[in-house]
Amino acid sequence: MSKPIVAIVGRPNVGKSTLFNVLAGEKISIVQDTPGVTRDRIYADINWLDYNFTLIDTGGIEPESDNIILKSMREQAEIAIETADVILFMTDVRQGMVDDDAKVADMLRRSKKPIVLVVNKVDSFEKFMPDVYEFYNLGLGDPHPISGSSRLGIGDMLDEVVSHFNESAKDDTEDERPRIAIIGKPNVGKSSIINKLLGEDRVIVSDIAGTTRDAVDTEIVRNGREYVFIDTAGLRRKSKIKEDIERYSIIRTVSAVERCNVAVLVIDATEGITDQDAKIAGIAHDRGKGMIIAVNKWDAIEKNDKTIYKFTEEIRNKLSYMPYAELLFISAQTGQRLPKLFETIDAVIENHSLRIATGVLNEIMSEAVAMQQPPSDKGKRLKLYYITQVSVKPPTFVIFVNDKELMHFSYTRYIENRIRESFGFRGTPLKFIIRERKEK
Repeated sequence: MSKPIVAIVGRPNVGKSTLFNVLAGEKISIVQDTPGVTRDRIYADINWLDYNFTLIDTGGIEPESDNIILKSMREQAEIAIETADVILFMTDVRQGMVDDDAKVADMLRRSKKPIVLVVNKVDSFEKFMPDVYEFYNLGLGDPHPISGSSRLGIGDMLDEVVSHFNESAKDDTEDERPRIAIIGKPNVGKSSIINKLLGEDRVIVSDIAGTTRDAVDTEIVRNGREYVFIDTAGLRRKSKIKEDIERYSIIRTVSAVERCNVAVLVIDATEGITDQDAKIAGIAHDRGKGMIIAVNKWDAIEKNDKTIYKFTEEIRNKLSYMPYAELLFISAQTGQRLPKLFETIDAVIENHSLRIATGVLNEIMSEAVAMQQPPSDKGKRLKLYYITQVSVKPPTFVIFVNDKELMHFSYTRYIENRIRESFGFRGTPLKFIIRERKEK
């Protein structure tokens, strides 16, 4: 089941980022420098009382003049309404309730999404509670007083947030159809691919980057099997600021990836692979989704016998952290290799839920250990006792060892490669959990 998404909305300087960092910053350990893990982290996975959810900080814009503030807040609210299951609407007790708060509250109320109204900077409940009551006028129910910086009231606020989850998270549970998210930068041809597969112009396509209005779910039936394609929405309007476009496309990518089994990253062949593509791919990789890279507009570039190899090498270098991803060169315009896309999706879905018998896994591991001795440190050698697969989507394995510290990343990768040699697992990441077991 996909994780619920919670978006923080509010005026500049009400403390959105402080709250985000309190909830996320100290829990995020950036272990690897993958492109999905950015310094300007605008989404984070949060756990509260056995609930897992994704928190999104929409507040990327700090407008320079007052008249832009409302426009900026409206954009944030629109994104939150489109992508979130629950909206955290943040206000500031010290500035009091202002007109912009009321206008945005109006928009949020009409969305019919669950809204948790938060009044920040309440560093003393005794002193500020009379001012908190003013926010009842927004008509969004009980205001929750908190202080992001002093960490007051945050538990009660999170209790309220997670109380809205069951209903919003139920929708996908009975739906067993494969869900495929088409992700990528604006204007690389995501909607055109879906239209070509559908054979009709269902999704609005134009040359302006970001004309897709909402994240659209499209059902496509092929050979009697139903698929749900999730098109990550572009932007509602052209933004002058490149960072905002990037930020918003990432927010929408996170929300689509949460709901999919397989992500198809669309790259523009005329541009080649960019840092932004790597960032977007990183989101799917971090979340353990099946992965296909589709290089679109392949008909639009001049080719010789080396072009495809050069392209492949560039992509593999840039996305070196996901060597398992399947790679296709397609054209939404001409339909070139689009049937192959479906075949690849089917194969990746199968690999993503492939289960291997424990006996077979242990045979592979014993052979691997015999071929390459495990590492040792200060005279102590790593021993691998046992391996078993504990879950699928993505396939997840637990390896029991004598000392976790000795199980170096490179040796885990070596074991992974041996498993892949036997079973392929093309298009899907594999996850390994290392557990310690004392020698008897």
